[in-house]
Amino acid sequence: MKKVHSEICDTTERKEQRVRVKNTRTGEIGLSYGCTIEGDTVQVELSDGSLDSWPEDDCEMIS
Repeated sequence: MKKVHSEICDTTERKEQRVRVKNTRTGEIGLSYGCTIEGDTVQVELSDGSLDSWPEDDCEMIS
């Protein structure tokens, strides 16, 4: 597991705070709402309210 994924998941699931993330491949921005450790993905709610799942390699925390 990579540090970025761990930090996103720690904040999202353990601290119960959503994290603003950017998909480095598509440029989309959303808020994290969960993680799957098995699949190394971050579940994201996009600005239009739709839900998506991004590979950890494509996720970047932004402020």
